[in-house]
Amino acid sequence: MGGRWTWLLCLSLAGCAGYTIGPIQPGFMRDVHRLAVPIFENRTVEPGIETLVTTTMIRQLQQDGTYQITGADRADAELRGAITDVLRAQIRSVTGNVLASSEFSLTVRLHLEVFSNRTNGVIAQKDVDGSSRFFVGNDPTSQERDAIPLAVQDAAVQATSFLSEGW
Repeated sequence: MGGRWTWLLCLSLAGCAGYTIGPIQPGFMRDVHRLAVPIFENRTVEPGIETLVTTTMIRQLQQDGTYQITGADRADAELRGAITDVLRAQIRSVTGNVLASSEFSLTVRLHLEVFSNRTNGVIAQKDVDGSSRFFVGNDPTSQERDAIPLAVQDAAVQATSFLSEGW
């Protein structure tokens, strides 16, 4: 009877082989535990977006928990980013007037590069796009301004997924 229980125990534990508790970084980030995130470079004409993007990116990385966010002097690597585009595109026009828009899509495009503080070389780089939509009403400027943080959040989620899971 004891041999049967040992056999069942071995089979049940074999199903757990390969699982690890805690964060599992992608191969290119395996030596990175502490990450610095300096302010993103703004290559657009959108004023003040660099602060929003940097803050959102840091919050998303902290929420994920794979890396400890720290200053550049204590970090294993540095995430340098640039906001390359803020694009608007008409999705839907007003019924009966194709020149007037009723809905827009807004895309925020980021370029990310991770630099090793040991080698000062690029560990990884990626372009990510975050998007949102907004309807045009009485105040299209404020509606667009409200859509930007949603697109930035979408880009930060994608960037964090790349850094913590490799995709």
